[in-house]
Amino acid sequence: MATLHVDVVSAHASIFSGEAKFVALPGEMGELGIYPRHTPLITRIKPGAVRIVRADNGEEEFVFVAGGILEVQPGTVTVLADTAIRGHDLDEAKALEARKLAEEAMKNAKTDIDFAKAQGEFATMAAQIAAIAKLRRK
Repeated sequence: MATLHVDVVSAHASIFSGEAKFVALPGEMGELGIYPRHTPLITRIKPGAVRIVRADNGEEEFVFVAGGILEVQPGTVTVLADTAIRGHDLDEAKALEARKLAEEAMKNAKTDIDFAKAQGEFATMAAQIAAIAKLRRK
């Protein structure tokens, strides 16, 4: 059975490194599914869930990423994330509170830059909440 090596890293730590059968993640233009021997590709990724089907036991690993870069080679997938959090470490209450604060910041923004920053944080927290919901359905 063909596999691919997957590395998910953030600026702070290596979040996942191992062999996988399949990887799915939110690409800039839509959801990407990657199998072994995939065509080489480099693209930006949006905030959302990275789903990794492990080669050793077939179980799924979930990692939330807050954007970043994806590089695909025929036998390797590398996710360089701005922020990456293991699925089991996600905190729904904190994400809901952060989304609420971002929403308030958008309402109270005095400049376009402040609004854009708050809007980006709101989108990231909304994606994190959606990733938590997806993890629960697993």
